[in-house]
Amino acid sequence: MKTRFALFLLVVATLTLHAWPQVSELPLRHELPDPLVLFDGKPVTSKGMWQNRRRAELKLLFEHYEYGTLPPEMNFSSRLEYADKNMFGGKATLKLVTIRFGQREPRIDLMIVVPNHRAKSAPVFLGMNFGGNYGLVTNTIVPLPRGNNRGKPFTEAGRAKQLGIWNIEQSIDRGYAVATYFCNDVEPDEADPTNGVREILFPAKGSAAFGTIAAWAWGLQRVVDYLSKEKDFDSRRIAVVGHSRLGKAAIVAAAFDTRIAMVIPLQSGTGGAAPSRGNSESESVARINTTFPHWFCDEFKKFNDQPERLPFDQHCLIAMCAPRPVLLGCATEDKWANPVGQFEMLKAADKVYRLVGTDGLAATNMPAVNQVVDSTLGYFIRPGKHSMTKGDWNVFLDYADKHFGKPK
Repeated sequence: MKTRFALFLLVVATLTLHAWPQVSELPLRHELPDPLVLFDGKPVTSKGMWQNRRRAELKLLFEHYEYGTLPPEMNFSSRLEYADKNMFGGKATLKLVTIRFGQREPRIDLMIVVPNHRAKSAPVFLGMNFGGNYGLVTNTIVPLPRGNNRGKPFTEAGRAKQLGIWNIEQSIDRGYAVATYFCNDVEPDEADPTNGVREILFPAKGSAAFGTIAAWAWGLQRVVDYLSKEKDFDSRRIAVVGHSRLGKAAIVAAAFDTRIAMVIPLQSGTGGAAPSRGNSESESVARINTTFPHWFCDEFKKFNDQPERLPFDQHCLIAMCAPRPVLLGCATEDKWANPVGQFEMLKAADKVYRLVGTDGLAATNMPAVNQVVDSTLGYFIRPGKHSMTKGDWNVFLDYADKHFGKPK
């Protein structure tokens, strides 16, 4: 065992020192890169080779060419600010927890809702929200977010505006806890952010060293640190969920952190679960880098007009989650997020899941609307637009029941 671990460390060290080619030196490759072929062309022939070499290599490739290098783990402290055992008429306990990294900002204001009537620690859905925790509940004890929202102050008018997006009581009724926080707690969604992890916690790296998506993924991993130590939660059943740009962060966090037992990146699109080698109906690499230049590292912008030079595509990010369940959700009117391309990414990741000894995608063709493929690599497409709905949460909960087992 010690010999294997030493070999693993040697492999990681070797990869870390690797000088990756300039983008202009990478070959044009219109077909999807094979997730089971190393960068040097050697085939991956075993589960161990995947886990110890190719997966580690892909992580470094994604960090170098797309997201930037995620910051390291960091010590934190947590403080329970408030608890109410009478949430939803006594069905759940509401907790407000502050997670701090020393005395500096940023801090994460985590809102947790845990079912009261359970025999064991609860499985938990973890995710960031848009606009602050107060938008997900009617309880006025949940404060307005700190700071502002794209230059505008937060007001009471925003309270409970996302009730129908998160549907927390629905999860409680099914036996699941929910943990969520405002994405801006970790990093503001701005080209020149202040009070975020890039500026305050890791200024030596420079804002170009890693983008907002990587910063958000890092924040999710730090909340997993917290949840894993709390007896209320089953650390073996942490599912990370995110919609749109927060879905991008969710799949990155899960791909890089094996403690995340399930990931549901809903309509995550380009830079998430959709291919960078896109089609004319979907968001291109050039468009996303132009509109949101802060989301990815500077190296990714060099692929704007030549995404075919990428030495990976997003199926490799999905494959890095193997053998853990991944559920992709799409909508018929959300062509920008590339529903067809996301299904193709699952198909291309399937071979890795099979290699490591689990089932992958139990479909060869896209399912009909409202038909869920609930295999370890899962997929569904529903009518409607770019949004997260109560119906989506029904699918999430059924999928979690199948792969986690129903909560007790």
